[in-house]
Amino acid sequence: MEYLVTMTTTVPDGTPDATVADIRAREAAHSAELAAEGNLLRLWRPPLQPGQWRSIGLFAALDDDDLEKVLASMPLRIWRSDDVRPLEPHPNDPEMPGRAPFATEYLITMTTIVPDGTPDSLVTETRQREAVRARELAAGGHLMRLWGVSGSPGESRTIGVWSADDGAAMQAIVESLPLSRWMTAKSTPLTEHPSDPALTLHR
Repeated sequence: MEYLVTMTTTVPDGTPDATVADIRAREAAHSAELAAEGNLLRLWRPPLQPGQWRSIGLFAALDDDDLEKVLASMPLRIWRSDDVRPLEPHPNDPEMPGRAPFATEYLITMTTIVPDGTPDSLVTETRQREAVRARELAAGGHLMRLWGVSGSPGESRTIGVWSADDGAAMQAIVESLPLSRWMTAKSTPLTEHPSDPALTLHR
C-alpha cells in the first residue's frame, strides 16, 4: 500500500542547537535507508510559515501497522505529529517515478460531484475522455502519479502529483480535464526536500 503522510515537527523550546542538528542528521541518514528499503518513495516541502517544520512524504508499507513501524523508526518522530492518508490505486495512475520535468511539482486534491439527473451515458463518456486526457498529460510529463482516496457519499476524490512551469500553467491543465466541469481542486505547490529519494536517483 501507498500512503501520503504530512509530517509536522515542533522542537521544544530550549532544545540545544547541537541536539537539533544531531537528530536532523540522523533523520536524513535514516531517510536514505528507508528509501533504499523501498519504504520512502518521495519527500517534499509544502509552503511554510516562519518557524514551521513540515514535510509531505510518499511511503510504501504492507499495511497500517507496518507504516507505523516505519514512521516510529524516524529520529524526528520524538517531536513530530503525522497525518496519514491511505491511498488507493487509480486506473489513470501513470506510475511515473522520480522528479517531474517541469519547474514545480504540485499536490492536487480533486473532488468530483456529478449533479443529480446527469445521464449515465454522459458520465461514462466524460470519464472515458478524462482517461484519455490523463494519458496525454502523463506523456507530456505533467501527471506523475494519481490515487483515489475515500470521500463523502456521492463524491469521488483523487490526489495527484502534477508538474508545470508555474501556477497559471497548472491551473490551465486542471481546467483542460473533461471532469473539471464537476470538479473542485485544491493545489499545493511543492518544493524540493534534501532527503527526497528522487534527488539521489537523478544525480
